[in-house]
Amino acid sequence: MESEKAFHLKISRGDVGRYSILPGDPGRCEKIARYFDGAMFLSSNREYTVWTGTLDGEKVSVCSTGIGGPSSAIAIEELAGCGVDTFIRVGTCGGLNEKVMSGDCVVATAAIRQDGTSREYAPYEFPAAADFSVVSALVSSLEELGFSYHTGIVQSKDSFYGQHSPERMPTSQELLYKWECWKRLGVLASEMESAAQFVVGSSLGVRCGAVFHTVWNQERAKLGLPNPQDEDTDKAIRAAIGALRILIAKDKAGK
Repeated sequence: MESEKAFHLKISRGDVGRYSILPGDPGRCEKIARYFDGAMFLSSNREYTVWTGTLDGEKVSVCSTGIGGPSSAIAIEELAGCGVDTFIRVGTCGGLNEKVMSGDCVVATAAIRQDGTSREYAPYEFPAAADFSVVSALVSSLEELGFSYHTGIVQSKDSFYGQHSPERMPTSQELLYKWECWKRLGVLASEMESAAQFVVGSSLGVRCGAVFHTVWNQERAKLGLPNPQDEDTDKAIRAAIGALRILIAKDKAGK
């Protein structure tokens, strides 16, 4: 990695620093990079788009990961190989718990490993847990911003339509049974990347956390509760930027 470009990301060590934000959508990278000082486009290949700039004098990057665990794992592997040791996923989720409203932010403390990628890294007994320092920084950032948020466990799955059209799947009985379990266990939301990212991060010894923007809540819709669709991810992005500033300051202070 030191002498050649990362196979998928097309970047080299020195192109990035210690910190990276991970959206799924490549189209969101430039929007996030606008919060950096001196942001520069580095590369675009497949689902991966990379920009780098600085925050408070520290080099930071944004790299899209596409949808799901496999492409997320590749991004973290190659970014870590280029020197990144702190990752914050900024994504969208669907609310699962009735209290999670459209437009709310969700900070994942851990993720249900209903994915395939994390199995390649750790046995199922190993938890997909977010790094505490990243969770703490995200919560502090959201408190400072005054945004509505929740902290807790999220579900990570591999099939978007397995969640939204479970009845038509050959595995409908299992999918519906597990969804009901997650509801009864107080799981906050459903998304598609964090379990893989947290487990890959643990295997590499790097810090990973995640903040999600709630687009809508299908359980609220079933109950006839207010549930407008909200696609604006700016709150989650601002929360991640604030969290990076907190982490950078603490890291510089050796805390």
